[in-house]
Amino acid sequence: MSTETEPTTQVHGGRLVARRLRAHGVTKLFTLSGGHLFSIYDGCREEGIDLVDVRHEASAAFAAEGWAKVTRTPGVCALTAGPGVTNGMSALGSAQQNHSPMLVLGGRAPQMRWGQGSLQEIDHIPFVRPLVKSATTATATADIPGLVDEALAESLRPHSGPTFVDFPLDVVFMEARDEDAPGELPDPAAGAAADGAAIERAGRLLREAERPVIMAGTNLYWGHGEEALRRLVDELGVPVFLNGLARGCVPADDDLFFSRARSAALKGADLALVIGVPMDFRLGFGGSFGEETEIVAIDVAESERPHPRPVAAELYGALPATLDALREEAGGGASTAPWVEHLRGVEREKREAEREQLEDDRAPLHPLRVYRELAQLLDRDAIVVGDGGDFVSYAGRVVDSHQPGCWLDPGPFGCLGAGPGYALAAKLARPDRQVVLLLGDGAFGFSGMEFDTLARHGVHVVGVMGNNGIWALEHHPMMFLYGYSVAAELRPATRYDQVVEALGGHGELVERPDQLRGALERAFEADVPALVNVLTDPSVAYPRSANLA
Repeated sequence: MSTETEPTTQVHGGRLVARRLRAHGVTKLFTLSGGHLFSIYDGCREEGIDLVDVRHEASAAFAAEGWAKVTRTPGVCALTAGPGVTNGMSALGSAQQNHSPMLVLGGRAPQMRWGQGSLQEIDHIPFVRPLVKSATTATATADIPGLVDEALAESLRPHSGPTFVDFPLDVVFMEARDEDAPGELPDPAAGAAADGAAIERAGRLLREAERPVIMAGTNLYWGHGEEALRRLVDELGVPVFLNGLARGCVPADDDLFFSRARSAALKGADLALVIGVPMDFRLGFGGSFGEETEIVAIDVAESERPHPRPVAAELYGALPATLDALREEAGGGASTAPWVEHLRGVEREKREAEREQLEDDRAPLHPLRVYRELAQLLDRDAIVVGDGGDFVSYAGRVVDSHQPGCWLDPGPFGCLGAGPGYALAAKLARPDRQVVLLLGDGAFGFSGMEFDTLARHGVHVVGVMGNNGIWALEHHPMMFLYGYSVAAELRPATRYDQVVEALGGHGELVERPDQLRGALERAFEADVPALVNVLTDPSVAYPRSANLA
């Protein structure tokens, strides 16, 4: 990144913001127009930072998080004062739980008239602070460069996450000199390994294990640990499972990558390396592992929550150094070949059991039939964005990832409506790749207008919708519990494809399996954002075993 500064002439506060963003490699600012932000817009225009305007502030913030997820650099958005900031708060909650590094620039009512009732006057800091790593207000124009520097740096320090700076209208319109060169941002891949004694203990456990397993998640990706993980997996022969942003950190076609055998592996393992993922509801609050399974917790920093069950060792440090040190310490252990072969058998059996659904000819379609056809058109480096409940749950089970940063879903916060913002940022960051947005018909209601954003900015994203006319993750459990469903029904067969056409995109309706392949091909060939609206069977329910409590 550049550390050069312009000559130290006086410039307005928005120009100071933009210069620091540019110096740290920021090229895009996601926003929705607001008068409190005009100075920042002018600065970005002068400094060559692209303004990408959306139709709802939540999408601007989700796009900033999506940029972070795809590039592993801080995404930046600007939200106008009052409702602009409050509209972005769900995305801040998402970024907090996903540890996504991003910076939110907030507009703010003028400081000189504070407390007199200016338009959209409200103190953002108290309600934003619980969702971010740092929240500050610029009280002097000369302070702006340092505040931007520190907010970007803090977003990357482990655990990474969102930060917030707001700018009173008068402060950001006044002028000051930009005299100090920006410092280097933290490198998440650099740093020392975990404590040596902890590595020694974990190495001994791994060396002695006959049925080891690795369960890795999002913080592996933020910590740039994928290459070290591959070395450990390949050298020691440890089967690996991935969730969240870790998907693709070991390719789906690697001999030691498994997905369908996860339950059998975690329950049957004598040792589990839990890398960069908390033992939350996705791991049954620790209950997904066997009662006798020894657990080694590995992460870039200590977890914000206590472990729900005892662990045998805790390794907190830079992941490349920590995983390499663990691999060296554990070298020459017991053979894992019988264990790996057992899991391969389980994996084959589970995949074979899916065949009937993948080939199902029913109309409306089974979700797995949709993904069977889609898989044949996806490039190896395609970026797949999931935004939905039931429909995306099936995708999480069967859609393969082969490279890091290729699977984006809402994560543990579970906030629908994130998908179009994620997809917008992904395609802008990786214009030469396919970007596919998987949508439920319910999720479309949150941010479907962003297809207008995609069309206005010439961003070719392919949307694939599973349209079953219900909120399936709520409808089916209510039917099971009560024999009826309320507040979980949508209008059947709504023509969302026509909505996308009206917004400047390409849309098609698919009612039968024989229509799907052609519709998908035409969507990929279109030069505008596209939506393939697939009517899926509302009687199909994704099997739920996770405890959401």
